[in-house]
Amino acid sequence: MQLNAKETTITKSLLKIVKFVDGDGIILEDIVSKKEFEVRLYGIDAPEINYCNKIKKDEIELQVPAALLIKLGYLSFNFLKDQVNLGDVCTLVQEQNNLVDKYGRLLGYLILNDGRVLNEIMIKEGYAKPYNDVFCEMLPMYQEWNLQAKNSSKGLYSIVNKF
Repeated sequence: MQLNAKETTITKSLLKIVKFVDGDGIILEDIVSKKEFEVRLYGIDAPEINYCNKIKKDEIELQVPAALLIKLGYLSFNFLKDQVNLGDVCTLVQEQNNLVDKYGRLLGYLILNDGRVLNEIMIKEGYAKPYNDVFCEMLPMYQEWNLQAKNSSKGLYSIVNKF
């Protein structure tokens, strides 16, 4: 991950993965304080896994049935779970100007113990798309990698051409 040096970032280390929420959300625990918190992976969006208002909105906007969107959501969720294990130690990097979303979840890039960035894996492999509603430093790269995944029919793009 190459964040622009001009951007102020906050790095939180010694975090442990304790629960998976969906294809773009995870619960982490601070190993020292034992405090748990939800993190939404910054700059990406995966389909929902439950019928909700966002599914209804996406169904209309994308002209894709809710049942298929939920199926895609589970494929994304399962792919995320294949990339990491519960108990894995990781690092969270946050951009100073966007620390939390409108639901109070922390926003961040999740750096795995092998140095890979979970957000990037999800985009490059076609299991999430760029989240354009909130700017992040990596958004232009995510858009480029998403287009490559789509053109290569990777991940969810092997089933649909939009999600």
